[in-house]
Amino acid sequence: MNISTFRAFKSRNYRLYFSGQSVSLIGTWMQKTAVSWVIYTLTHSTLMLGVTLFASQFPSFLFSLYGGVVSDRYNRYKVLLTTQVLSLVQAVLLAVLILLKHYEVWEILSLSVFLGIINAFDVPARQSLVYEMIDDKDDLPNALALNSSMVNLSRLIGPGIAGIILEKVGDGACFLLNALSFVAVITSLLMMRLPKYVSKPHTKNVFGELKEGYSYIRRTPEILFVIIMLMFISLFVLPYSTLIPFYARDVFHGTASTFGIIDSFIGLGAFSGAIFLASIRPGHDLKKILAINTLVFGAGLVLFSHENHYILALLFSALAGFGMMSQITISNTLLQTTADVKMRGRVISFYAMAFFGMQPLGGLIIGYVSKIIGTKNTMLGEGVIALIIGLVHFMFLRRARLKTKRTLIIEPSAVDSTHIPA
Repeated sequence: MNISTFRAFKSRNYRLYFSGQSVSLIGTWMQKTAVSWVIYTLTHSTLMLGVTLFASQFPSFLFSLYGGVVSDRYNRYKVLLTTQVLSLVQAVLLAVLILLKHYEVWEILSLSVFLGIINAFDVPARQSLVYEMIDDKDDLPNALALNSSMVNLSRLIGPGIAGIILEKVGDGACFLLNALSFVAVITSLLMMRLPKYVSKPHTKNVFGELKEGYSYIRRTPEILFVIIMLMFISLFVLPYSTLIPFYARDVFHGTASTFGIIDSFIGLGAFSGAIFLASIRPGHDLKKILAINTLVFGAGLVLFSHENHYILALLFSALAGFGMMSQITISNTLLQTTADVKMRGRVISFYAMAFFGMQPLGGLIIGYVSKIIGTKNTMLGEGVIALIIGLVHFMFLRRARLKTKRTLIIEPSAVDSTHIPA
């Protein structure tokens, strides 16, 4: 790791954002861990874990495209500030509900739906605003990789803390600490000094702008390809996380701490992957790295699926986390650096739809399949699918390179032929 790994920190606004978001994300992962554990403790059902994922993320699928339009039409800073305040309200309501000890599964699911709707508008605004926080736009890929390292460092720390608090203090404390963590990110946003927002006239209605964004993506093959690949990964592979409580409780005969430790090792692998990506200098083939790490992701899940030795399972979960990281970070980087600035919010909304929208559907599928073929075989199947997607990715890249070579060979010939005398 060298100084260039953190070059995006030269921008004051980004430093503020990074510090505030780091605290908030630790709280977010604590809440996610606590919700999964509370639901599984109440129901003892992997299917209900899939339903919980569906409730928290499917609203993002439904509304993320509108979130992208809102991000492109209005002041992204104010949109982000609003979504963070609403997230604080949701966290407080959930904390009060749990602390009162009179809650049902449907109440937790309802608040998860509310958070999913907020995230539909939060993600496009937050991801697009990072571009405006960076003074030197060449540092954008580094900033996005650091974002991912922040997410996964919080995933490393948050579940571990949550596991201990769940066991020693109680579930209510996890939800209360998450609510308090939003104070940090809201404060950091209020301290920023961004360029003055200039409103633009809108000649199209919301539906027209959605259609414009869709047409733009269809006309840009490199963007379309990334979104389709992420969609398949999100639908069939990323929901593997919903099965982790089963391994913690029924395979390793552990407690909430065991669940938190497994989740933290996934976060450790993902954090290592994010730091690796942040250290990559400009010029590297990110699409090739994405394909390789998809294979790493699949291999980690295959090895983890039937492993009964706890220490080896932790190592394999970290390997899966390392490979998983690229799906999110490199996909985001390729889209942000390729998309036209006027379309960035809408492109990110399609990214959010593929990422957040497919996962809840996948969670329901994975939960149902696990009831039929067993949880371990379901995890194995997810790993095999990731391996297939990685191989298909390599085939597409090879085909694209061959097409480029043919174009380079044909074009000079066409130019030379124009100079041949009659």
